[in-house]
Amino acid sequence: MIKANGNGALAPARRAVLKAPGVLEIQPFTPPAPGPGEVLLEVRCALSCGTDLKTWRRGHPMFRLPTPFGHEFSGTVAAVGEGIERFQVGDGLMAAPTAPCGRCFFCDRGQENLCADAVGRMLMGAYADFILLPAYIVARNAFRKPAGLPFEEAALLEPLACVVHAHEMAKPEPCESVLIVGAGPFGLLHLLVLKAAGIHEVTVVGRGAQRLAWAGELGADRVIDAARDEAAAEVARLNGGIGPDLVIEATGQLDGWHDALARVRRGGRVVLFGGCPANTVLNVDTRRMHYDNLNLLAPFHYRPRDVKRAFELLASRRLGAGRIVNGRRRLADLGEVFAMLDHGEVLKCAIIP
Repeated sequence: MIKANGNGALAPARRAVLKAPGVLEIQPFTPPAPGPGEVLLEVRCALSCGTDLKTWRRGHPMFRLPTPFGHEFSGTVAAVGEGIERFQVGDGLMAAPTAPCGRCFFCDRGQENLCADAVGRMLMGAYADFILLPAYIVARNAFRKPAGLPFEEAALLEPLACVVHAHEMAKPEPCESVLIVGAGPFGLLHLLVLKAAGIHEVTVVGRGAQRLAWAGELGADRVIDAARDEAAAEVARLNGGIGPDLVIEATGQLDGWHDALARVRRGGRVVLFGGCPANTVLNVDTRRMHYDNLNLLAPFHYRPRDVKRAFELLASRRLGAGRIVNGRRRLADLGEVFAMLDHGEVLKCAIIP
């Protein structure tokens, strides 16, 4: 599977390196041979994501620059290391870019999303011809891609696992009214999962005519333009004037967090899904929180069981999740991709090497 030139030597491979905020460079590299338990993957699709966009704009505390870039991917097995039995050369493969240690305080308590290894060892380098999957990811969070599943949808495994984790905490019921704050990629992934679960009333409130149109196309029962003066009144009329049972905040902006807390009904649940910038401080009306019996949930990351459930949802083809991938570019055009994302021209873009 590894391409060779006319002399039989390995052909040069390429990968994107983020050298500084806003500075991307496509560099040649030699794909490494996989060690024990490792898999070398030929990337068939990598997806843009909000974390990558934030890192491209201003850097990120999790990543030291320069760094190989990109972490949502799927591909074809190019080589396997010693001890690999589940995968063979030529298999389609999809994986999450992190995995927990399985031994620490948090892992022992089923909170693998808080494991230091899970959050501190994110695999980067998906914007490339090849990526080496370390043994800990292969063992816990890698799956053979079903034959009928497009590589673009398979690459959604990691963001979908984050959404699955949030829904495991919130436990939405079909009879409930749900409000999603934010019409970006994550907000619309929440929408797809909710509708696949049979939730009968899902409203999306957000900004941008195009994004709201996409929300309607993907199954939202109602869309509300947050920029309109009547938006607050429209939300207040939901659920017979009581307000939504469940509000999912998916903007990662302080205004979105405030809106989510303000819109939920008494006794309702708020999922604070979108992560705000560091040092953001939320002022909360404690009387409202206490006497209205609000339930605040703050899901972070995912656990192996969330990744497995995300895999099952993608394999079932019930979501049609590939519909949120509405841009496609070659690896050489990666700089153009981030300019498009910066201007809100696409939800998610597939980068095809």
